[in-house]
Amino acid sequence: MDNCIFCKIVKGEIPSSKVYEDEHSLAFLDIAPVHKGHTLVIPKRHFEDLTKIPEKDLQELIKSVKKVSIAVEKAVKADGFNLNISNKKAAGQVIFHAHFHIIPRFENDGLKLWPKGFNYKEGEMQEFAKKIEKNIE
Repeated sequence: MDNCIFCKIVKGEIPSSKVYEDEHSLAFLDIAPVHKGHTLVIPKRHFEDLTKIPEKDLQELIKSVKKVSIAVEKAVKADGFNLNISNKKAAGQVIFHAHFHIIPRFENDGLKLWPKGFNYKEGEMQEFAKKIEKNIE
């Protein structure tokens, strides 16, 4: 996609702090990191979000995500990491080229996970489970 900033990074039109590249994916440091070492892993081909990535491409991408995650954790001596992908505007996606965030985490770093939103009413959990199950293709 011509206006996609990540596509421009893949083409070398915009510089990045690249940490890994293979035939299918590219990993580089986030320019607005949560912690030092916060890395993005993207498919080289443009896919708007996770739901648009074909299975074969996703398999290759997740291999890179795993490889880079291990490297990030070791390099910054993190105690763990969060793996995040936001899909679509409502979920906070800002750049509409699928990408995984690898965010190094440290004991007592002050970061929190999302807050608990609500409780299911009696029987509602099973109802939602059935709705989701029916939509799995």
